Amino acid sequence: MRLWLDYRSFMRRVPFRILVICTGNRARSQMAHGWLRRIAGEHVEVCSAGTEPKGVHPIAIGVMSEVGIDISGHTSDHIDRYAEEDFDLVLTVCDAAKESCPVLPGARRTVHRSFEDPDYPDLSEDELTQLFRRIRDEIGEYSRSLLDEVLG
Repeated sequence: MRLWLDYRSFMRRVPFRILVICTGNRARSQMAHGWLRRIAGEHVEVCSAGTEPKGVHPIAIGVMSEVGIDISGHTSDHIDRYAEEDFDLVLTVCDAAKESCPVLPGARRTVHRSFEDPDYPDLSEDELTQLFRRIRDEIGEYSRSLLDEVLG
């Protein structure tokens, strides 16, 4: 009995590790990274990466700040950086990343939920901002339901 209690106490101190993957690690994965960290707080450690990283999108930074989430310090990392690490959950947020993502042997569970890419080069800045806000909100709602499911 004592051993079980010690194990449960240890497990509460270890954060649940999540890796969010998108192609460019520019917008969707960065927004999911911010939401998951905000919602779960100290209960999770969140990383994000891309199969072809392109830098964090400035509009993503702006729309996330509108809801009080600062992702301005995030980096756009390549998936290879995390290839040897263990994660409780790997979340792909775009179809292209799901298809091109390498197998991550340290992933206990993989989930896919595709969100529309908000980065359309032909849109005006106002149109882009509105689209980013919609995707931000969709990702926020999904992040809440996902964390409810995996963390109980």
